[in-house]
Amino acid sequence: MMRSVGTLTRADLAETINHKMGFSRSESLDLVEDILAKMCDAMTDGENVKISGFGSFVLRDKKERVGRNPKTGIEVPITPRRVMTFRASQKLKDRIASAG
Repeated sequence: MMRSVGTLTRADLAETINHKMGFSRSESLDLVEDILAKMCDAMTDGENVKISGFGSFVLRDKKERVGRNPKTGIEVPITPRRVMTFRASQKLKDRIASAG
């Protein structure tokens, strides 16, 4: 059963697969775990993940730069790192906008 307020969890996704596809609860949870693991592996390998009609998880490498502690004003180096952002598809944005 999907909730309209709260947080969607792995268990909720598995429950939906269980009801719609008829897989056992264990098989459904394994399927969710396998999909999430595949997505994580791809991003760990430097690949972006795009799910059509939903959105994209986009990786970006940030160079080393100088930051400033807002309280003290002292400059500190910020080390280079990779960050991930999520960009919702236009279809998802439209759906969210019309749901409010």
